[in-house]
Amino acid sequence: MDTVHPYCLFRNHNQRMVILRCVGPDHFFHEKVIFPFEDWLFSCPASSDVQIWSHGHGGTELVETFPASDLLVHEQKFLEVTAAMNLESEGSDDQLGLAIAG
Repeated sequence: MDTVHPYCLFRNHNQRMVILRCVGPDHFFHEKVIFPFEDWLFSCPASSDVQIWSHGHGGTELVETFPASDLLVHEQKFLEVTAAMNLESEGSDDQLGLAIAG
């Protein structure tokens, strides 16, 4: 059985919306639309690959692919990110903009 990365963080630095697709073993699949400058926190099997897709002139295009391990964050960073997200969302009905997907 593949180990699980408990915390993976993707930050969309683009000024355009992107689609994150995480594909892993045993039919693991996670897909999320991520808005410009949004952070997305998720978990996935360690051997997963992440694909970033965007819309171009000819339709949807694959922008980049990399191993999920490139997005791995350690517990301290996880605590910092979630604390910052909680501060940003205080007094708002918006969701945090993070998820633990498994």
